[in-house]
Amino acid sequence: MKKRLIVVAIVCLGGWRLQMLGAETRRDDALSTESVVLDVNKVKRSYLVHLPESDDKSKRWPVVIMFHGGGGNGKLAMSDTGWAAKADKEGFIAVFPEGTSPDPSRPGRFLGNPQTWNDGSKRPTVGAAERGEADIAFVSAIIDDLKKRYQVNHRQIYVTGFSNGASLSFRIARELSSAVAAFAPVAGHDWVRNRPDRPVPVIYVVGAADPLCPVAGGEVFIGRKPFGKKPGTREMLAKWVKLHKGLDKPRIVYDKNGAVGEAFSRPNEGETVVLYTIDGHGHHWPGGKTLLGERIAGKNTSQLQATDVIWDFFKTHSLPK
Repeated sequence: MKKRLIVVAIVCLGGWRLQMLGAETRRDDALSTESVVLDVNKVKRSYLVHLPESDDKSKRWPVVIMFHGGGGNGKLAMSDTGWAAKADKEGFIAVFPEGTSPDPSRPGRFLGNPQTWNDGSKRPTVGAAERGEADIAFVSAIIDDLKKRYQVNHRQIYVTGFSNGASLSFRIARELSSAVAAFAPVAGHDWVRNRPDRPVPVIYVVGAADPLCPVAGGEVFIGRKPFGKKPGTREMLAKWVKLHKGLDKPRIVYDKNGAVGEAFSRPNEGETVVLYTIDGHGHHWPGGKTLLGERIAGKNTSQLQATDVIWDFFKTHSLPK
């Protein structure tokens, strides 16, 4: 991995045109990724970006921004969820931002120095939320940077995330609704009450046996330690159905191997609010690796590939012209 400073107006990298001055990047050719460092409110923040292989200089690419779970990191999210491989197959840019940790001078670690997101909950169990980190400003800066740096389709920018990262995606959909075309929380919660400027289409995925994100809601414990009360899944999504107005009653759009998809839509239009529940599945990215033990997170089943169903939903939605 080599570090370099971009000091020219336009640099050709394969089929990509970089259009930033003085932007610090690190490139990992083995993974076809770049690490970009931004200055957000005088704080250094970073994200990984995976570029699909292409020589099409005229194409404007969709973007999927994936937010890791609490205690995770961008590289782990990239390997766990399969979004980089999906980007190569389908042709879009995959982005993996880094959260903040209590001690930024040390590497992030799941237990000792966890990277988290300010999901707006102000929960004392989530460091970034308790500290009030400027994550919405960071996300806005990422989107602006991507538009300047790469050949981005401005109408096809999507956000997704897992757990604490999923909760951040809810907040983004409320506070940056004019910037994202659709969002996909996986096992997270909608903590903020801000009314979005526009209702954003949403697909939500959760395990029916997730002890950390219980479908019915209620008090959550890790061992004997309480981690607060969580809202129920249908309670959260009912708010988004109401925001969109005029949606029909839900219909089953997927029913296979214990995974069920329910969709709300308008007559003669595509799916707008979608819920996937996975029987027996715990607190893991569906189709991903097992990162937490079964005693804490429940079982990791393979009934559904979340990345596939999310992308199928994303690609049907664009920002209005």
